[in-house]
Amino acid sequence: MKATKITYMLVIALALTMVGTGCRKKPVGVTDLKNKQYRVGENPGGGEGFKLPGDAPVIGDLNNGTPQSTKFSNPDDFNQDRGTFAANTVHFEYDSSVVKSSEQSNLDAVAAYMKGNSSIGLLIEGHCDERGTEDYNNSLGERRSTALREALIGMGVNAENVITRSYGEYKPVSPGQDESAYKQNRRGEFVVLTPK
Repeated sequence: MKATKITYMLVIALALTMVGTGCRKKPVGVTDLKNKQYRVGENPGGGEGFKLPGDAPVIGDLNNGTPQSTKFSNPDDFNQDRGTFAANTVHFEYDSSVVKSSEQSNLDAVAAYMKGNSSIGLLIEGHCDERGTEDYNNSLGERRSTALREALIGMGVNAENVITRSYGEYKPVSPGQDESAYKQNRRGEFVVLTPK
């Protein structure tokens, strides 16, 4: 009798757990990445991989429909200017890689600068807030940086001068755990690359 009650309670608990977790909702507004392949710890364009402090992985775009630069494939070989576009950081909605129309002025400024300086490179870094799994956030960061890259190419920026990198959740600008901090961390940053 006691075993039957326990079994009955376990079946109910299992059923409630299954109903409560359910299937994950398919994300909307996700940028399609055609012919993508990723390797954890590798720079965009191949070469020796590197790790962030704490062994945070870097996800590189190894096979994009619009080939990434070979000249700028290793951004660490160049001077990295983060100040030029510090005010032009693009922010994203939760779980989205769609570039909002409200961010167009930031893209316009970056595109104008890049078209006027054809000898420099541009690294686009994709970032996420801490919610979600490590793999999902790395992938989302790559979709965000790729969406920005494709938008700039569509505006006339030379594709050979633009590369992407994802840091997922590993480089937050705000350490908080509330919506205000999350909004700041869901971003794409632009880094100017010039010869050393």
